[in-house]
Amino acid sequence: MSPILQTKTTLLNPPEKDALVAEFVGKPLNSLRTPAFIVDRAVFAKNCKKMHENARDWGATFRAHLKTHKTVEGTKLQLISDAGRTSAVVVSTLVEAWGVVKGGLVADGTVKDLLYGLPVGLNKLDDLSALHAEMTKYDGSVRILLDHLDQVEFLEEYERAQEHPKKWSAFIKMNGGLMRAGIQPEPVSFKAFMRRVFASPVISVFGFYTHAGNSYGSTSLEQATMYLTGEVRVTNDAATMALEVLAESDNSLREAHNQPFVLSVGSTPTAHSATAASRLKMTSALNGTLELHTGNYPMLDLQQVHTNLIDRSRISQKVLASVISYYPGRGKDGLDEALCDAGGIAMSKDTGRIPGFGEVIGKSWRLGRISQEHGILVQVPPNAESGHIDPTLKVGEIVEIVGQHACLIAAAHAWYYIIDSDMEGGSDKVVDVWIPWKGW
Repeated sequence: MSPILQTKTTLLNPPEKDALVAEFVGKPLNSLRTPAFIVDRAVFAKNCKKMHENARDWGATFRAHLKTHKTVEGTKLQLISDAGRTSAVVVSTLVEAWGVVKGGLVADGTVKDLLYGLPVGLNKLDDLSALHAEMTKYDGSVRILLDHLDQVEFLEEYERAQEHPKKWSAFIKMNGGLMRAGIQPEPVSFKAFMRRVFASPVISVFGFYTHAGNSYGSTSLEQATMYLTGEVRVTNDAATMALEVLAESDNSLREAHNQPFVLSVGSTPTAHSATAASRLKMTSALNGTLELHTGNYPMLDLQQVHTNLIDRSRISQKVLASVISYYPGRGKDGLDEALCDAGGIAMSKDTGRIPGFGEVIGKSWRLGRISQEHGILVQVPPNAESGHIDPTLKVGEIVEIVGQHACLIAAAHAWYYIIDSDMEGGSDKVVDVWIPWKGW
């Protein structure tokens, strides 16, 4: 194996939170420079509480994905609510992982179990080893994902070079049909894979992990439940085959790996369908314990509205944009168009089943076309059901836009202006500022 340069992640120096709080807290939203990313903390927190209830009612533990907001404050709301508490998280980047550590969330016991949510890469091992050492100081755990035998090889090679070799706690990443990552659950090849993994002196198998990202195409509770059941089936079949492999092995191998295995499943649509009623639809015996993971649910967006599992009142994020020009009759069927200062960099270029790149709250307008720094607002027929009833718009007006995909929208902004609809006057002024972790 050719050597690959090991690099250590360092956090960028964000603007000081105290300075941003001093500058913006108390300011009305209509005084902010646009585009501005707004998060309603009260709605965010209620969504977090609802997911704790789902996990409890479904009979599962919960692991919160931090990738959407990437903040200390959002993490605390995800992990602790009136309905439950967890200390397990999954991150998409090493900067997120270090943000958890440097934000004091490990030292104070808020986070005790951290999963790096990509199949492990060789050039990430120095960082992950440093994280492992830091988490161990506080009796915490770092876990990794595996889906290829080359990963096993370079983990073993890496640990042979260490003065004090360690074991890596690993989920086996399963391909549940999304074709993004994960090993196929084909019995012959999968069992051969597991024999090699179980035999490795540097790996302890913690469980099996999958993510039904294809469930974003759901349009009903029944469809989302079908995807959720499929996630459970894939991980449970994997656990069943793994137990068969262990049954052929000696006792020392069985004792070296987590028992019972953790079956970690979830995407935002399937997690919304995880209820006591959907648990009753699971008739197969489980060869492991259920864990629910998901990340978009605190903020939500138009892609999630299309699933029909949430309504617009549960979306906690929006982008403020200014109307900077107006074009009467220029649009389709002679409708008007306007120019705003929120484009692809502020809103993302993700699309969904709902037309356009975003909806203007309360207005019969949508963000119909976007360039890098600006967007074209297009007039649409009023729709009382969705609350888009006001056809008027004027130059200089500030509009509120809900976009298609909250994760990519949030990633575009250097900080978030926080409002709180549970506070008196808290819907119209800034009550806090959150600074997300940036980079990889």
